[in-house]
Amino acid sequence: MAQEKLGVSCEVIDLQTISPWDAETVCNSVTKTGRLLVSHEAPITNGFAAEIASYVQKECFLNLEAPVERVCGWDTPFPHSLEPFYMPNKWRCFDAIKRLMSF
Repeated sequence: MAQEKLGVSCEVIDLQTISPWDAETVCNSVTKTGRLLVSHEAPITNGFAAEIASYVQKECFLNLEAPVERVCGWDTPFPHSLEPFYMPNKWRCFDAIKRLMSF
């Protein structure tokens, strides 16, 4: 979708584990692209995306062309019937990509 509407390509890294997580792959991608979007289903506060963002900010600061973006669950309890509105989706990720590219 980002390719069609914005003319940008994205690298997708699916971390299989968070301990240990593949920091080298993530940093290589940031060095190549200059940007980072982290998404997960947990709430944004105290989520693992904050750890990734912090690590990348420290290790790849001079390679970043935009602030790290996080697309995560909301900081609120939710009933399972409203789960589709809570979880990160392609539209929230697309909006974050637009912010990254327009910075």
